[in-house]
Amino acid sequence: MGKRLTQIATRTGDAGETGLGDGQRVYKDHLRICAMGDVDELNSHIGLLMTEDLPASVASELKALFSQIQHDLFDLGGELCIPNYTLLKEEQVAQLDVWLKQYNDTLPKLEEFILPGGSRAAAQAHICRTVCRRAERSIVKLGRHEPIHDTPRQYVNRLSDLLFVLARVLNRAAGGADVLWHHKKTAE
Repeated sequence: MGKRLTQIATRTGDAGETGLGDGQRVYKDHLRICAMGDVDELNSHIGLLMTEDLPASVASELKALFSQIQHDLFDLGGELCIPNYTLLKEEQVAQLDVWLKQYNDTLPKLEEFILPGGSRAAAQAHICRTVCRRAERSIVKLGRHEPIHDTPRQYVNRLSDLLFVLARVLNRAAGGADVLWHHKKTAE
């Protein structure tokens, strides 16, 4: 594992460069740094979601789930920080699949597109989902320019699906429902 920071204001980034976990210096707009930043932003949004007043029926289980996801995202950031390093495991992706099935099985079948919204917690889960999709795009772009393992891409792909499902779960647990997209169908 790379060197850990012992102080924050190092001034080593004043010229627009930063260090990777292997000691390599790169510009702060490097694809790897952009992907790391998007994952960090996602982790921060999940932290914000955990501060929401979650419905009592799901609060403790979802806070534990979100806490695990935050730790996984920190692993993902660590893997992105060190080229050719593996930290995120296939079991972490598999756990997302378990949660996806578990929570999706409690929901009615989708008949229409839904809009981000409903309860405040569900709306925040949708923000997490969209930030997760951005992180996924950054990881895919990085992978087109540098070799990276499949697990990071798979993890954020599954996580964005899970966040969509959990937004629906949060709306139902709060006594609401999905916010449906109303579109006008035109006759031909």
